[in-house]
Parts: sequence; C-alpha cells; structure tokens
Amino acid sequence: MDSSILVAGGAGFLGSHLCDRLLRQRKKVICLDNFLTGRKENIAHLLRNNDFHLIEHDVWEPIHVRIFESFNTQICQIYNMACPASPVAYQQDPLSTTKTAILGALNMLDLAGETKATIFQASTSEVYGDPEVHPQKETYWGHVNPIGLRACYDEGKRCAETLFFDHYRQFGTNIKVARIFNTYGPKMQIDDGRVVSNFIVQALKGEDITIYGDGKQTRSFCYVDDLIEGILAFVDCDPVASPFNIGNPCETSVGDLAKLICKVSNSKSRVVFRPLPSDDPSRRQPDISAIRDQTGWTPKVSLEEGLEETVKYFREAIS
Repeated sequence: MDSSILVAGGAGFLGSHLCDRLLRQRKKVICLDNFLTGRKENIAHLLRNNDFHLIEHDVWEPIHVRIFESFNTQICQIYNMACPASPVAYQQDPLSTTKTAILGALNMLDLAGETKATIFQASTSEVYGDPEVHPQKETYWGHVNPIGLRACYDEGKRCAETLFFDHYRQFGTNIKVARIFNTYGPKMQIDDGRVVSNFIVQALKGEDITIYGDGKQTRSFCYVDDLIEGILAFVDCDPVASPFNIGNPCETSVGDLAKLICKVSNSKSRVVFRPLPSDDPSRRQPDISAIRDQTGWTPKVSLEEGLEETVKYFREAIS
C-alpha cells in the first residue's frame, strides 16, 4: 500500500504552498480543508495531479483511518495547518477559532496515534504574546492576555502545544511543533487584514497606507518559500522534544515596511496613522539558533526580493 502525507488546512496560504512543495518532491498528498478561510483556487491546479486528493472535512470532527481506504493509502505524516491565522479571520468567530485550534489538534493527534504517523503542528509566534524578552527563544513562556481579543488564537495555539507534548509524553507520539513567525508571499488573501497584504493593496490602489500605532513596532517577515523549506527540514530532522521557532530573524519596523512596499510597487501613497489595536505586540523577532543548529536551515530570500514577488501576485489578483 502506498504512503501519503495528510495536510490539514491544505487549501490555506501556508498549507497550499506546502502541498505544492510536497508534490514537487513526488510525494502523495491528501488535502483536508473545510474552506472556511482556505480557498479552492489555491489548489485548483493540483486537482489534475493523480498524487493529490482533496477531502472536504472540518477538523472539529474526528477523522478515522477508514476515510483513506478509498485512496488505497496509509498516512505516514500529518501536517496540522488548519486554523484561521489572520486577526480579521480569527476574531470574526473567536469561539470557532478556539475550537479549531484545540479540537483540531486533538483529532489530528488521535489520527496520528491510529496511523503511527509523524505529526507536525503549525504553532505561532503569537504564543509569546507581547514579549518582554527579545529576541524570543523557545524557552520563553510568553506574555499573553488570556481574555483579550487575540486570546482565541493565542491561547488556542498555546493549548494545542500542551496537547501535543502531553500526547508525546503519554503515548510516545512522534511530534514536531514549530512556532511560525510572520510569513508573507503569493496566495495571501488580499483582505486578510495582515500588515503586508494591507499595505500592498493600499499601495497598488493608490490609497493611504494605514499604520496602527507610531510605526516603530517591529516584525520579522519570512518569505513563504523559506518558511516551507524550514518546516520540511524540521520534520525530517531527528526527533526533538521541544518547539522550534521558524522565521526570518531580520527585524523591520512597520514604518520601514510601508516605505519599502511603496518603493517596490512604485506607489505614491501617503502614510497615515491610527490608534494601535489592543494587545498588539510591540516587537517580534525569532531566535532561530535551535533550528539552524539542528538542521542547518536559514532563510535566504531578502525582504525586498520577497515583496517584489508578492506585489506581482497582488497586482494580478486585484486587477
């Protein structure tokens, strides 16, 4: 019987890039998605590939090995990428976000237990909240508001990490947990509310670029191709009983990001300032020494190079 890789949330921004990359490696891929925030157009070109299968399913609901019998395959790896990731999406229905993060993790872990598959959890830098330690190392426990507007995502992902490590300790499950930092690139939704997509759309439309706060807050932006390579390197390395940060450690202020996007897009948009949303982190920068030492992976695409490709994608998407 053939072996396949299951990507939960495979029609989303990161999940669809992961499906693309795995198929280029000649892997067999099963994409699981309920299309709440994932988009069918992200994977439409893959449906013609005999090594790719789509199952419409909500990770809230249990999934059993028998569902894969029709594909005559067994699951060897699971990537749990299923959860709304942008503030606009995850705050729209916060209870659903929390359920997706927690029940989704439980159901994917149960499947991993049934299949003896290695399972990857797409965690997030949001587990660090508004950090008091800089840059953020995996040993930092975070500074999170458990009852704030972002808590459905932050605490949902923190709880998912707890479930993964309890499953590892209780059942010996082969887990890999990565804390993903700000990632951007083609296939981002134009209305997802994230800073890169917001700025690019405003710049291309000649609208004012809206900065929330004074623009001095920082982020560390990783191009999606680099991020996917980091995930694959991490999953293929020797087992490690720790979360790993994956991201680009080059720190950029939001104000400088706006200027660079204007440059790359040849935009004459002006910058305007609005009040900062609650619990928005002031600084965000990963310490990636753990994954670099374990796998040799480091990001290669500069912010300007990545933005050029992203602007090109958005220019076509909004035309």
